Amino acid sequence: MLRYYAIATVIVLAIAVVATAWSNRDFMRFKLGETNHSAPPPHVSSAQSSSSEARAVRGDAPWALSALPDCFVQRSESTGTLAYVRARIPVGEQPVAEGTRLAFGPCTIFVRDDEVLVDRGADRLRVPPRATLYRAGSSLALLRVTGSSAVLRTYDITTKNQ
Repeated sequence: MLRYYAIATVIVLAIAVVATAWSNRDFMRFKLGETNHSAPPPHVSSAQSSSSEARAVRGDAPWALSALPDCFVQRSESTGTLAYVRARIPVGEQPVAEGTRLAFGPCTIFVRDDEVLVDRGADRLRVPPRATLYRAGSSLALLRVTGSSAVLRTYDITTKNQ
Protein backbone atom coordinates (compact mmCIF):
# COMPACT_ATOMS: atom_id res chain seq x y z
CA MET A 1 0.00 0.00 0.00
CA LEU A 2 2.84 2.39 0.83
CA ARG A 3 4.28 1.75 -2.61
CA TYR A 4 1.09 3.13 -4.27
CA TYR A 5 1.20 6.28 -2.13
CA ALA A 6 4.82 6.83 -3.15
CA ILE A 7 3.98 6.38 -6.85
CA ALA A 8 0.98 8.73 -6.57
CA THR A 9 3.14 11.33 -4.81
CA VAL A 10 5.77 11.19 -7.55
CA ILE A 11 3.09 11.58 -10.25
CA VAL A 12 1.50 14.57 -8.50
CA LEU A 13 4.87 16.26 -7.97
CA ALA A 14 5.88 15.67 -11.60
CA ILE A 15 2.62 17.23 -12.81
CA ALA A 16 3.10 20.21 -10.48
CA VAL A 17 6.66 20.79 -11.74
CA VAL A 18 5.63 20.55 -15.40
CA ALA A 19 2.61 22.86 -14.87
CA THR A 20 4.73 25.43 -13.03
CA ALA A 21 7.44 25.35 -15.69
CA TRP A 22 4.86 25.67 -18.46
CA SER A 23 3.12 28.67 -16.85
CA ASN A 24 6.48 30.44 -16.28
CA ARG A 25 8.10 29.59 -19.61
CA ASP A 26 8.29 33.21 -20.82
CA PHE A 27 9.82 34.35 -17.53
CA MET A 28 12.38 31.56 -17.65
CA ARG A 29 13.38 32.44 -21.24
CA PHE A 30 13.84 36.07 -20.23
CA LYS A 31 15.89 35.18 -17.12
CA LEU A 32 18.05 32.73 -19.05
CA GLY A 33 18.77 35.35 -21.71
CA GLU A 34 17.20 33.34 -24.51
CA THR A 35 16.57 35.74 -27.37
CA ASN A 36 16.39 35.55 -31.12
CA HIS A 37 19.69 37.04 -32.30
CA SER A 38 19.12 36.23 -35.96
CA ALA A 39 17.73 39.69 -36.74
CA PRO A 40 17.13 42.99 -34.96
CA PRO A 41 13.57 44.17 -34.36
CA PRO A 42 11.89 45.32 -37.60
CA HIS A 43 12.07 49.03 -36.74
CA VAL A 44 15.80 49.00 -35.89
CA SER A 45 18.47 48.57 -38.56
CA SER A 46 21.57 46.49 -37.85
CA ALA A 47 23.71 49.63 -37.88
CA GLN A 48 21.51 51.33 -35.27
CA SER A 49 21.23 48.45 -32.84
CA SER A 50 23.51 48.44 -29.81
CA SER A 51 24.02 46.27 -26.78
CA SER A 52 21.61 48.44 -24.77
CA GLU A 53 19.00 48.12 -27.55
CA ALA A 54 19.41 44.34 -27.50
CA ARG A 55 18.64 44.34 -23.78
CA ALA A 56 15.72 46.76 -24.07
CA VAL A 57 12.49 45.73 -22.40
CA ARG A 58 9.46 45.89 -24.69
CA GLY A 59 5.92 44.64 -24.49
CA ASP A 60 2.59 44.81 -22.73
CA ALA A 61 2.87 45.49 -19.03
CA PRO A 62 -0.19 46.45 -16.97
CA TRP A 63 2.29 47.14 -14.13
CA ALA A 64 4.64 49.29 -16.29
CA LEU A 65 4.84 52.27 -13.91
CA SER A 66 5.60 49.95 -10.98
CA ALA A 67 8.73 48.79 -12.80
CA LEU A 68 10.23 52.31 -12.92
CA PRO A 69 11.24 53.22 -9.34
CA ASP A 70 13.52 56.00 -10.59
CA CYS A 71 10.36 57.79 -11.81
CA PHE A 72 7.43 56.39 -9.79
CA VAL A 73 6.86 54.57 -6.51
CA GLN A 74 3.70 52.52 -6.20
CA ARG A 75 1.71 53.59 -3.16
CA SER A 76 -1.32 51.27 -3.36
CA GLU A 77 -3.20 48.76 -5.46
CA SER A 78 -6.93 47.99 -5.45
CA THR A 79 -8.54 45.12 -7.32
CA GLY A 80 -12.22 44.33 -7.76
CA THR A 81 -15.29 45.41 -9.66
CA LEU A 82 -15.13 48.64 -11.62
CA ALA A 83 -17.47 50.39 -9.16
CA TYR A 84 -15.36 49.26 -6.18
CA VAL A 85 -12.09 50.38 -7.76
CA ARG A 86 -13.41 53.71 -9.07
CA ALA A 87 -14.47 54.60 -5.53
CA ARG A 88 -10.78 54.32 -4.56
CA ILE A 89 -9.45 56.85 -7.09
CA PRO A 90 -7.83 59.51 -4.87
CA VAL A 91 -9.79 62.71 -4.41
CA GLY A 92 -8.69 65.40 -6.86
CA GLU A 93 -7.24 63.03 -9.46
CA GLN A 94 -8.35 64.06 -12.95
CA PRO A 95 -8.18 61.92 -16.12
CA VAL A 96 -5.27 62.74 -18.41
CA ALA A 97 -6.57 63.55 -21.90
CA GLU A 98 -5.74 61.34 -24.88
CA GLY A 99 -2.79 62.67 -26.82
CA THR A 100 -1.07 64.01 -23.70
CA ARG A 101 2.68 63.47 -23.27
CA LEU A 102 4.11 63.65 -19.75
CA ALA A 103 7.84 63.60 -18.95
CA PHE A 104 9.25 62.67 -15.54
CA GLY A 105 13.04 62.50 -15.49
CA PRO A 106 14.07 59.68 -17.84
CA CYS A 107 10.47 58.42 -18.14
CA THR A 108 7.94 59.58 -20.70
CA ILE A 109 4.25 58.65 -20.63
CA PHE A 110 2.00 59.03 -23.67
CA VAL A 111 -1.76 58.55 -23.30
CA ARG A 112 -3.62 57.34 -26.41
CA ASP A 113 -6.64 55.27 -27.47
CA ASP A 114 -7.43 53.76 -24.06
CA GLU A 115 -3.81 52.71 -23.58
CA VAL A 116 -0.77 54.20 -21.90
CA LEU A 117 2.70 54.02 -23.44
CA VAL A 118 5.75 54.33 -21.20
CA ASP A 119 9.31 54.97 -22.48
CA ARG A 120 12.55 55.05 -20.53
CA GLY A 121 15.65 55.05 -22.65
CA ALA A 122 15.42 52.02 -24.93
CA ASP A 123 12.64 50.44 -22.84
CA ARG A 124 9.14 50.64 -24.35
CA LEU A 125 6.21 49.35 -22.29
CA ARG A 126 2.49 49.52 -23.02
CA VAL A 127 -0.37 49.35 -20.55
CA PRO A 128 -2.96 47.65 -22.79
CA PRO A 129 -6.49 48.92 -23.35
CA ARG A 130 -8.73 49.88 -21.34
CA ALA A 131 -6.31 51.95 -19.34
CA THR A 132 -6.98 55.41 -17.95
CA LEU A 133 -4.32 57.60 -16.36
CA TYR A 134 -5.27 60.13 -13.66
CA ARG A 135 -3.11 62.90 -12.24
CA ALA A 136 -3.15 65.33 -9.33
CA GLY A 137 -0.04 67.19 -8.19
CA SER A 138 2.80 64.77 -7.58
CA SER A 139 0.75 61.60 -7.89
CA LEU A 140 -0.65 59.41 -10.64
CA ALA A 141 -3.37 56.78 -10.66
CA LEU A 142 -3.64 54.12 -13.35
CA LEU A 143 -6.98 52.36 -13.82
CA ARG A 144 -7.04 49.23 -15.99
CA VAL A 145 -10.29 47.44 -16.79
CA THR A 146 -10.43 43.89 -18.14
CA GLY A 147 -13.86 42.35 -18.52
CA SER A 148 -15.80 42.84 -15.31
CA SER A 149 -12.77 43.44 -13.08
CA ALA A 150 -10.49 46.42 -12.61
CA VAL A 151 -7.13 47.26 -11.04
CA LEU A 152 -6.19 50.69 -9.73
CA ARG A 153 -2.56 51.44 -8.93
CA THR A 154 -1.60 54.75 -7.35
CA TYR A 155 1.91 56.20 -7.61
CA ASP A 156 4.02 58.96 -6.16
CA ILE A 157 6.10 60.76 -8.78
CA THR A 158 9.75 60.69 -7.70
CA THR A 159 11.14 63.10 -10.32
CA LYS A 160 10.30 66.58 -11.54
CA ASN A 161 8.42 67.31 -14.78
CA GLN A 162 10.62 68.34 -17.66
